[in-house]
Amino acid sequence: MLSFEEDFGATAGQQLAQRAIGRGLDTAEAPAAAAPAVAAAARRVSADDKRIINGQTDVNQLVPFKYEWAWKKYLDACANHWMPQEIQMSRDIALWKDPNGLTEDERRLVKRNLGFFVTADSLAANNIVLGTYRHITAPECRQYLLRQAFEEAIHTHAYQYIVESLGLDESEVFNAYHEVASIRAKDEFLIPFIDTLTNPSFRTGTPEADQKLLKSLIVFACIMEGLFFYVGFVQILALGRQNKMTGAAEQYQYILRDESMHCNFGIDLINTVKAENPHLWTPEFREEMRQLMNTAVELEYRYAEDTMPRGVLGLNAPMFKEYLRYISNRRCQQIGLEPLFPGANNPFPWMSEMIDLKKERNFFEARVIEYQTGGALSWE
Repeated sequence: MLSFEEDFGATAGQQLAQRAIGRGLDTAEAPAAAAPAVAAAARRVSADDKRIINGQTDVNQLVPFKYEWAWKKYLDACANHWMPQEIQMSRDIALWKDPNGLTEDERRLVKRNLGFFVTADSLAANNIVLGTYRHITAPECRQYLLRQAFEEAIHTHAYQYIVESLGLDESEVFNAYHEVASIRAKDEFLIPFIDTLTNPSFRTGTPEADQKLLKSLIVFACIMEGLFFYVGFVQILALGRQNKMTGAAEQYQYILRDESMHCNFGIDLINTVKAENPHLWTPEFREEMRQLMNTAVELEYRYAEDTMPRGVLGLNAPMFKEYLRYISNRRCQQIGLEPLFPGANNPFPWMSEMIDLKKERNFFEARVIEYQTGGALSWE
């Protein structure tokens, strides 16, 4: 169990000073060894002194801002708030109950899809709350991470709402990440990176430890949220485009918007850590990241084959191989890696607007305005 001081990133000297002050002692009465720490703790924060990792400034003081992009993303995320139960599922329920409403392949696709997602966002939330948050020392970035963790909870709620609405076997769907090999393989790829950051004894501050943190940030932003979710997004949104499972598809649209923002935040975080710590971005480390991305593409392609062993909805598994290569190239380029699959194209051009964050924001503009207007309370 982490102590308060450990969780909030205080140095040993600051901890000593805080304890002395917390006991009601005047700073002059604190041990002499703590005096410099007391002075440091009392000094006002300068934005220039802030760092994403291994920072020594007070993480409880949000301002002055250094990473304006993080605060802007936090505000955008709050403006985009939504809740699953606002979305009508009556048409989905009727379609699911109709024996002729969906083909067996379409039903398999929906259940496999939910089988991955119902626990994926819980894994993501655990990684943020129990791992990443502890090691980020910029409070404006922590502010966004708190919002992101809340959104992961909303996504888990959304999948549960779909499962409950359709009357699916909850234990079967929620335990799929143990029972379905293609889902289990993706999660087993991710879990070691979660374990690294959530280990109470893990500390940053050495090149080796800092590279482990950077690696985990890349895995979760560029692979989990930036690659592993996209087969599922395409499949459910393709159903919606054919006027099937429209309630579920609408929720997936909102989730895609949120996850795209998570991915973009993570990429900005990664690139800032790189800029502040260029010694971590070695040729060997870059090659290791490219190999992880290559493995992830293979795992996600196997998942695509499992969810749709035959063509369905005008889609087939080979189309996803090209799509995953296209997405992986984009993720590599966004963090300064050489693409793995030069020349790969996007076989789903209709997804382009949803992947582009600016266009996504326009796409959901009506709901954003609705929430901002609804939040202006009148006390008269």
